[in-house]
Amino acid sequence: YISNDGTPFLSWVEYLDDTTDALYFSRLEDGHWGAPSEIARGSNWFVNWADFPSLSGFNGGTEKLAGHWLAMAGEGTYDYDVQIATSPDGGKTWQEPFIPHQDGIQAEHGFVTLLPAGNNRMFAVWLDGRNTKASESAGHGHGHGAMSLRAGFFSDKGEMLDEQEVDGRVCDCCQTDAVLIPDGLIVAYRDRSEEEIRDIFVARWVNGQWQAPMKVQEDNWKISGCPVNGPALASREDQVALAWYTAARDTPKVLLAFSHDSGAHFDTPLRLDGGKPLGRVDVSWIDEQRLAVSWMEEVGEEAEARIAVIDKHGPNTQKTIVLVRNSKARSSGFPILEAMGNDELLAAWTQADSTGTTVKTAIVNLK
Repeated sequence: YISNDGTPFLSWVEYLDDTTDALYFSRLEDGHWGAPSEIARGSNWFVNWADFPSLSGFNGGTEKLAGHWLAMAGEGTYDYDVQIATSPDGGKTWQEPFIPHQDGIQAEHGFVTLLPAGNNRMFAVWLDGRNTKASESAGHGHGHGAMSLRAGFFSDKGEMLDEQEVDGRVCDCCQTDAVLIPDGLIVAYRDRSEEEIRDIFVARWVNGQWQAPMKVQEDNWKISGCPVNGPALASREDQVALAWYTAARDTPKVLLAFSHDSGAHFDTPLRLDGGKPLGRVDVSWIDEQRLAVSWMEEVGEEAEARIAVIDKHGPNTQKTIVLVRNSKARSSGFPILEAMGNDELLAAWTQADSTGTTVKTAIVNLK
């Protein structure tokens, strides 16, 4: 998260001991990360390489903050709840956490995106498994109800203001993303059809109403299990960029598509990868003309985190940068990319090796 005044925030989870995890954050000031501050800790957390906590600021600020993490809620491996806490004082103190979903069902709830929505409100979108358990209890056996996509707003006091279903059938464990547009916001996620087609959809919240979800492109990726590879969004006024991974027809690709009308329509996508992508994408606008897309590319027994710089008016990639060589295992996680202005990008990733994992950051100068 980068605040409106340009202050970057970084959040991460640490294992304190065999039973306790903690969520920390730090601010980047004068080129250095400040001392870590604790948001929360617990002995019943669900800690996962793909479904990880986040931090954001109300109104794009640095004082009123919100953080989320996941906590077990039942006996099942994936019976966990979203926990959200707010801070009124820049993270010095945190209020008691609350659960944004109101179902009370022991099921999977996760893959959260937090987005500052103005007027001391925060938007949250998440994958919600309530219907998977409702179906089981109704005796439908293997015909489980589907994972759904739900969203709502909460106040800086930690009060849910509303919550509703956006899409009743989505992919089970792919990340969501959301960005602001002039008349509302747009959410991107991986859908799941009855025929197991798992393509990227967007849903727009415009003038206070959810529009019907829309498929971005007919990739027609048929896959029986979840690929754990969600899309990424970036917006600049009515210009929206969407990056995603697909392996339709056994051809893995990282794609980027532009919209010039707040996500109502998307152009034909560009392919960015080098032929063996693992996905794990992110995207950020650099300025009015250019944006950066990051992804993981398989290279032999390892993987590279790569960044491509693209001009929205030209189909060709201006440059591709190798950020770091890393493990291709799940433990290397999902690199995160944020533009900082002045032709600089801030990248954060999990470096994985035989000794364990560490969180690394780098400032990439594009000049």
